[in-house]
Amino acid sequence: MYRYDEFDARFVAERVEQFRGQVARRLSGELTEDQFKPLRLMNGVYLQLHAYMLRVAIPYGTMNARQLRMLAHVARKYDKGYGHFTTRQNIQFNWPKLVDIPDILAELATVEMHAIQTSGNCIRNVTADHFAGAAADEIEDPRPIAEIVRQWSSLHPEFSFLPRKFKIAVSGSATDRAALKFHDMAIEIVRNAEGRVGYRVLVGGGMGRTPYIGYIAGEFVEKNDILAFLEAVMRVYNEQGRRDNLYKARVKILAHALGQDEMRRQVLREFEEIKARGTLDLPEAERARIESYFAPPEFMALSDELPDGDRDFRNWLQTNVASHRAAGYAIATISLKAIGGVPGDASAEQMHALADLMDEFGLDEIRVSHEQNLVLPHVKKRDLHGIHTRLKKFGLATPNAGLVTDVISCPGLDYCDLANARSIPIAQKIAERFAELGRQHDIGELKIKISGCINACGHHHAGHIGILGVDKKGVEYYQLQLGGSGAQDASIGEILGPAFGKDEITDAVERVIETYLKLRNKEERFLDTYRRVGIVPFKNAAYGQDLHAAY
Repeated sequence: MYRYDEFDARFVAERVEQFRGQVARRLSGELTEDQFKPLRLMNGVYLQLHAYMLRVAIPYGTMNARQLRMLAHVARKYDKGYGHFTTRQNIQFNWPKLVDIPDILAELATVEMHAIQTSGNCIRNVTADHFAGAAADEIEDPRPIAEIVRQWSSLHPEFSFLPRKFKIAVSGSATDRAALKFHDMAIEIVRNAEGRVGYRVLVGGGMGRTPYIGYIAGEFVEKNDILAFLEAVMRVYNEQGRRDNLYKARVKILAHALGQDEMRRQVLREFEEIKARGTLDLPEAERARIESYFAPPEFMALSDELPDGDRDFRNWLQTNVASHRAAGYAIATISLKAIGGVPGDASAEQMHALADLMDEFGLDEIRVSHEQNLVLPHVKKRDLHGIHTRLKKFGLATPNAGLVTDVISCPGLDYCDLANARSIPIAQKIAERFAELGRQHDIGELKIKISGCINACGHHHAGHIGILGVDKKGVEYYQLQLGGSGAQDASIGEILGPAFGKDEITDAVERVIETYLKLRNKEERFLDTYRRVGIVPFKNAAYGQDLHAAY
């Protein structure tokens, strides 16, 4: 993984001291909250419903044991003993005192972590496939280009004050585990007909009140041209993105208003101008330097057999362990979705235990997934049983990755002042309703995603079953959407009908799932059945009509 050079260290240290002064001026009353707001946002600090919140960047979701141990320390010393991992591969601390935040940032800097560009109208933390460098179907590890984009975009003078926030994701596989098509811009590593590796660039995706699926802006961009092409997209957005209307300021609105042909024409014009100046060529030597930081571990020649174990271990293997590119190795997902727990939360004790586990088993890094779980990318198969035993001890061995109880949820009205409804209690009730593992396996792959407001931090538009919290005269209701996907077959969920009350939504979800079980063909996922039969039988079942009469 990438390590700070002298410039990085100085840059982060100087920012910490700058913010320390700004916090002191706010606490003394020299700055009002309105004056302080743009300053704190540039340092990842939000003012939420009950307290300030600090969002710490985990670039492309990768960190080492030392960094994870520091996050545990911050949770224990400065917060209420836990952190919340987000769909953007960051971690949020919900209860720090403002006076302590400069000290938190200073301590994070000692392990090469910061909170820069995790908020504000800038290019946000660049995310990546959480199986990067390990997936068997990968063309190239996407994290080197993610790091290059991070360095290029950090405090870029043209892009520090964009019309709105801008999110970029990268992937090196045809299997999309990074929700590429729902990002403002995305980079997919591809191989052309001549066998040359380059980049496909997508633009205009996004969720929120106006969801869009991104389209291809550049079919094949050469490696040395990628920064020039990205900058061309950003120039078009920065020059033409609306600044008069907060809700129409995202690049997705511009990209789809212009249309694919016109957007591509304008991007190509800017790209050719940048290329003519020759200022943004990405030298091969610099690419090689960054790539060297992401060299895979030296994989040993190991047996590809899985170890024996009890039923709990076998269940965990079935759902939480994926194929690795190297024989004798596996990718292990650590679910942060224990039944009845808060999706994405990890306690200080759990984070510290994971750091110790990494040291014990010689694991160099751990990943944060955009599904609010953690991933150990390079696990020796012979170690899986020992790792499972330790995970189980700390409540981290829930065998539900990709199943109905692996619910994505935003913090909702329990924390966020933008939310209309609570998300966490609904996620917990659904998980408890489907807690029986045999039932989960019978249902199969099913992605439920919950947002407490239209901003869609819980990615409800991309859920096989999406749930949106809405407010009606001070009462919380929940709208169901079906048929969404954030994978390579990206789609936007279709609204089922009138919203359900908080005491009705779990029953409605169960009726929808039972309808799927009755209608599915052999080997069909929920999403497959929904796409085959359409919304009508699910809608009728959700609102209590007889399935056979309706279908």
